[in-house]
Amino acid sequence: MTRWRIFGVLRLAAAVAGIVALSSRFVYGLGFSSFASLNFFGYLTVQSNMVAVVANVIGGVVALRARGEPSWLPGMRVSIATFLIVAGIVFTILVTQSASRGYLIEVPWSDRILHYWLPAFLLVDWLVGPGSRRAPWRTLAIVVGYPLGWGTVTLVRGSIVGWYPYFFMDPAQVSGPGEIVGYGAAALALFAGVATMLLLAPAVEDRVVDARVMQILRERRRTARARSSLGPQPRRH
Repeated sequence: MTRWRIFGVLRLAAAVAGIVALSSRFVYGLGFSSFASLNFFGYLTVQSNMVAVVANVIGGVVALRARGEPSWLPGMRVSIATFLIVAGIVFTILVTQSASRGYLIEVPWSDRILHYWLPAFLLVDWLVGPGSRRAPWRTLAIVVGYPLGWGTVTLVRGSIVGWYPYFFMDPAQVSGPGEIVGYGAAALALFAGVATMLLLAPAVEDRVVDARVMQILRERRRTARARSSLGPQPRRH
């Protein structure tokens, strides 16, 4: 089985895992009286994982066909990987800090898949999976622009329906608009930082490979010079 086919199967499996986890998380939420379907789909993590399902299906089919990939696919992969990685980081921070705020955040298996396992898979897939890892730098506009638009819509909607997905977006739980802006700026910087590292990964890999190739060539030259300095060796009969 070639690397293309292996990752093709893995990507399709990740898509199935995403569908199962999203469905399970929705059903899990139905057990709470405060649960609202529209609010569930208002989470950036949920939206990102829904798009990740589509991206993994496309990436899986492309890998199984092994006929090259669309030019826009690397940018899509970087964007989705960034969204899920940042969501995982923020979720981990919220879970860790929840005790200090007097409440406990339960982490069902569906949340573990959505916030931990799928982001980890997308990261590994980008770093070592088949296909191009040359995404355009304009991908940063999407990586920053989408969360910015999502945050704006969420704040406006929250002021109307009285619900916010995260405490740092709720005016009642922060010191004022300045703190909301500060959290938002930090989040956007995190999105941009993660995406930048993913975009730079191929260049770093190329430099490592080039350095290794140069080292091998230098060793071969030294070996050749050492042999030539010994002069011609007598031939054995």
